[in-house]
Amino acid sequence: MNVTGPSPYFQFAGTARQALEHWRGVFGGEVRIATYADFSRTDGPADAVAHGQLVGGLQLFAADASETDEPFAATGLLFSLLGADEPDVLRHWFDALAEGGTVVDPLQQRPWGDWDGTVRDAFGVTWLIGFEASALG
Repeated sequence: MNVTGPSPYFQFAGTARQALEHWRGVFGGEVRIATYADFSRTDGPADAVAHGQLVGGLQLFAADASETDEPFAATGLLFSLLGADEPDVLRHWFDALAEGGTVVDPLQQRPWGDWDGTVRDAFGVTWLIGFEASALG
């Protein structure tokens, strides 16, 4: 594994597999999953995700919270994808994350010329997506 900076690791209340598969559909890549049974864990259902990973251009981690873990919930936190890819790709990501989720602030051109918007996906993760006007060139 070659991680050069922080990568989010979400603990969900039983929806880690669905979140990872959804994000694979949005961002591409490959989903890798190990279950509680694979790790000989007994602190949750055998088929629950003990460790899951989206491997690709964007790397995300997720697991199903154990009996003693608090599942993911966040306010005041945005996962930034500003300039993370070409404008058309970022627009696609925004629209795909909005499916089953909520558009908090539409992806739009701002008075200073750049574009951004905020979307909360179906798993409660809030994404800030945007690009500089010069990227449209």
